[in-house]
Amino acid sequence: MTTRPRPGHDRPDPGLSAIMSERRQLINLAYRLLGSLADAEDVVQETYARWYAMSPRQRDAIEVPGAWLTKVAGRICYDLLGSARARRERYVGEWIPEPLPEPAEWGGGESGGATADPADRVTLDESVNMAFLVVLESMTPAERVAFILHDIFRYSFAEVAEIVGRTPAACRQLASSARRRIRISEAPPTPAARQADTVRGFKLAWETKDIDALIGLLDPDATVIADGGGLASASLHPIEGGEQIARYLMRLAVMTPDNVTFLERTVNGQPGLVMQQDGVTMTVFAFDVAEDQIKHIWAVRNPEKLRPWMTD
Repeated sequence: MTTRPRPGHDRPDPGLSAIMSERRQLINLAYRLLGSLADAEDVVQETYARWYAMSPRQRDAIEVPGAWLTKVAGRICYDLLGSARARRERYVGEWIPEPLPEPAEWGGGESGGATADPADRVTLDESVNMAFLVVLESMTPAERVAFILHDIFRYSFAEVAEIVGRTPAACRQLASSARRRIRISEAPPTPAARQADTVRGFKLAWETKDIDALIGLLDPDATVIADGGGLASASLHPIEGGEQIARYLMRLAVMTPDNVTFLERTVNGQPGLVMQQDGVTMTVFAFDVAEDQIKHIWAVRNPEKLRPWMTD
């Protein structure tokens, strides 16, 4: 697992530049904890608001500002994760983590076509691929926070304990439980080039309406999950089985307008596809490929989750 250095330990200066330099680290942490860039941005804004709500004397007394900011952001995320289950129950259809493009392909995202701040871009590694994020969604909030902070961001269990309100020993057990969940779900790694070949074959089979080719590319037990959030048309329930998925995709292909194009793009650090209509991103597809077959497809159509994919 790729790890990131612990923030703040070499930055004793609590000045503005030192504080704001932590922004990208906080965005990276919050996105991995929440699976939503929009929520991560809100968490970071609230974290900075709490910093500046303190008096200058209180801020000066904090020896390691970066560690303080991370601790506060972690607590806010932990609280949000605790209420996420209820919010997901009200969500229309299936909920999928927000997909992210390669930094070089990051669109405007905000109204008016403003360019996204590089500090808001998430570093793409195996800890943000869609399959990994989906497994994180199955964890309890405490498991997720303990695992991400310790295994990904290298915080000690004593530091994690301050965030989740458990003992260091309990946090160690939480992280261990999270690792077991990940090991159970992990498939043997497939080289990126072979993943790209499989996704490219899927794109060609869909465009040419070749159902036999699609069936061959799909694992017999494959699953498709779509997320429209009630704002875009999408299947409300998972579609299971390679043949069933292929027939479903063929029905969609027949109804697809001529002005729709499919682009090969990197989605959360792995080969994926973007469907555009007249140049506007309508769907982002993430794939889980094992042994040259597609095991999972995640189709994000909720426009609120596609902001980073929107260009000027």
